[in-house]
Amino acid sequence: MITGTTKLIAHLGYPTESFKAPLIYNPYFEMNGIDAVVVPMGCRPEDYPAFLKLLFRLSNIHGALITMPHKISTMALLDETSTNAKVAGSCNAVRLGSDGRLIGDMFDGEGFVRGVLRKGKKVEGAHALIAGAGGVGSAIAASLAQAGVEHLAIFDANQTTATALLDRLRKYYPQLDVTVGSADPEGFDIVVNATPLGMRRGDPLPIDIDRISPSTFVGEVVLTREITPFLEAVRARGCAFQVGTDMLFEQIPAYLEFFEFPTTTADNLRAIAKLG
Repeated sequence: MITGTTKLIAHLGYPTESFKAPLIYNPYFEMNGIDAVVVPMGCRPEDYPAFLKLLFRLSNIHGALITMPHKISTMALLDETSTNAKVAGSCNAVRLGSDGRLIGDMFDGEGFVRGVLRKGKKVEGAHALIAGAGGVGSAIAASLAQAGVEHLAIFDANQTTATALLDRLRKYYPQLDVTVGSADPEGFDIVVNATPLGMRRGDPLPIDIDRISPSTFVGEVVLTREITPFLEAVRARGCAFQVGTDMLFEQIPAYLEFFEFPTTTADNLRAIAKLG
């Protein structure tokens, strides 16, 4: 039930038809007696800068979830951003500070790292390879750096994109050993596919499977299917792995903490979500 005291969490993006967050957050809020609601709000890019500012003038606004195509453009509209958001170059959560300032953070990578840790894989001191330096790859790189990886290798078909991420990592994590250029997975403890490869039938595998050790932990970000051809291949080699939707569910407890709501576990959220 939405009342005059309900805290509004806007889910901002365009278009809105594929939004899943309300089907996860709202059952959780209802079950736990939290007077808040996530509301999809479709906003075209040309209207977004003005709309975001006006949105946070509402007396009952509490925060916003940010999705495509606004994650990057949000950065210039905020008063304060986390290191993760700065390294990622994008933001997927905004809340209103007590002083009226807009505070932004990025949780895609946090969800990935929380999932890896919960599966028992050590991140601190690890050597990690990320294929894909776009939005989600950059966010994962930021969170792996924050979690204490020793070496981070970045590969992207677009050299400019990869180099820009390298520069941001070196700026905010000068102690991190970070390299760009190769997708060879040999010798890495953690390997991540942060490319779109696997979304469509017939896509090539993003990484040479034959050079991945069975002891390597493999992460996937593709959400369109749980077990992608890449994960099928690494599973056959005996690798432990994480599916794309794990990143989605694992980041929601971090969002709840950011919005200062009672938090929960990814397993609980999976159990109560109404995704159909």
